[in-house]
Amino acid sequence: MSGQSLEQRLLRAWYGKARWLTLLRPLSWLYRRVVVRRRQQYLAGERTQWQPPVPLIVVGNITLGGTGKTPMVIWLVEFLQRQGWRVGVISRGYGASPPSLPWLVTPGDSAAVAGDEPLLIVQRCQVPLVIDPDRPAAARRLLAEGVDLIISDDGLQHYALGRSVELVLLDQQRDLGNRRCLPEGPLREPAERLQSVDLIVRNGASADGAKGYAMQLVPGVLVNLASGERLPATRWSGPRQVSAMAGIGNPERFFSTLEALAFECETYVFADHARYDEQMLAALPVNRPVLMTEKDAVKCAGLARDNWWYLSVDAQLSEDFAAALLTLLPAAPQKGA
Repeated sequence: MSGQSLEQRLLRAWYGKARWLTLLRPLSWLYRRVVVRRRQQYLAGERTQWQPPVPLIVVGNITLGGTGKTPMVIWLVEFLQRQGWRVGVISRGYGASPPSLPWLVTPGDSAAVAGDEPLLIVQRCQVPLVIDPDRPAAARRLLAEGVDLIISDDGLQHYALGRSVELVLLDQQRDLGNRRCLPEGPLREPAERLQSVDLIVRNGASADGAKGYAMQLVPGVLVNLASGERLPATRWSGPRQVSAMAGIGNPERFFSTLEALAFECETYVFADHARYDEQMLAALPVNRPVLMTEKDAVKCAGLARDNWWYLSVDAQLSEDFAAALLTLLPAAPQKGA
């Protein structure tokens, strides 16, 4: 396994409730004061907020570290399209370097141009998606594509953009860690912020409950990066001893999924949103299959060996969650309206 990055060490400390973090408490209190005051200014109208003319769903979190936002966004896109909505997505485009902003992502873009998560969403869903750190600018550009509902991938704390629904994702196992704000803990906003959001979804929970709706990530198919061959994960006939790599917010979740599918994994952890090159990936063994996440695969396609595969995953949510979501939205416009 590769050495842990500073990011991974911090995540381990936050969610492991390391005692030395109390040294950072004065900075944590200062951060908390600033973010609370900033939100209050938007709520009081002291700062300008732009409200789009169509419903907008923010899919965000109050913690650092992976919570499963991308599978949630994909689920929302596909579900809302079935309800009759013309859905579009906006994203900050972390790690993207487009020629101009705002940028309408196409399936043929590279991950370097579009960013890994936006490109994954576009390739999976064939949905209009615009990236721009200025989210109101991204939303305005997206409206030109004829969408009548916008999903913001992350952006809960981007209060310059008005929203109709706030959906927060939490990792069931990690929860809120030590419940402290940055830098002492993983919280972007105080834990009390959860009391004001519309929907809480807990990734990895076994059932809906008072603390939120359950989401499970279900293994889909294994796809060969070089040939495009697809097969159900349960029909794998190759070696069970594999190399598993992940450059995501919570790599352990991916490795646990592979182990549940009876793979024996030698693991390689990279930073979230890592930009891969041949030198970075040279340590991966050539004599055994390499399994990776779909998010990593969009960046590794041009570097892939014949025995590199990615595992797709799909979010599963309850009918109760779907019903609760629909109560927060108006009826979908009639086609042709």
